[in-house]
Amino acid sequence: MEGPPPQITAKSVDDYLEQLSKPVFQAGMSWRVVDAKWTGIRKGFHNFKAERVARMSDREVDTLTTDEKMIRSRPKIAAVVHNANALLDLERGGGIKKHLRSFDEYEDLATDLKKRFKFVGDSGMYHFLWTVKHPVPEWHAWARTHGMNWGKKAKTKTTTKAKPRAKPRA
Repeated sequence: MEGPPPQITAKSVDDYLEQLSKPVFQAGMSWRVVDAKWTGIRKGFHNFKAERVARMSDREVDTLTTDEKMIRSRPKIAAVVHNANALLDLERGGGIKKHLRSFDEYEDLATDLKKRFKFVGDSGMYHFLWTVKHPVPEWHAWARTHGMNWGKKAKTKTTTKAKPRAKPRA
């Protein structure tokens, strides 16, 4: 992905579900692949209508794993269904916006959300909160604290042959 992802003003739990689902599908994949398949993913998940996605059956999940317009990872598809239910639980508990604002520190919020939602790690949570315009730390500082030092050339590891093990003493 070139530059930061676009931000949206989330108007409903459906908007939050769509933005949360992008990093789920991106995990371990190129953003270009996710972007190229996004129209099919949106259709497969009923335009991210959270109430409808939360009711998806195992049979519907299995059907999506055979759809060439989807990223056909069953764990990722099932995670979106789980995450729809978790978002609806937050909505019933006072609202996702209220929940996001209830944390003073970014890291505390991210930790809480990573426990609630499946298939979303550190960078996925940062991406989600950024896209829904929730305050996040400056990217480069955040990345350094999470062990990501892009921009510097990676040191090339040289491999050496392992020395043969000594025979155990009798």
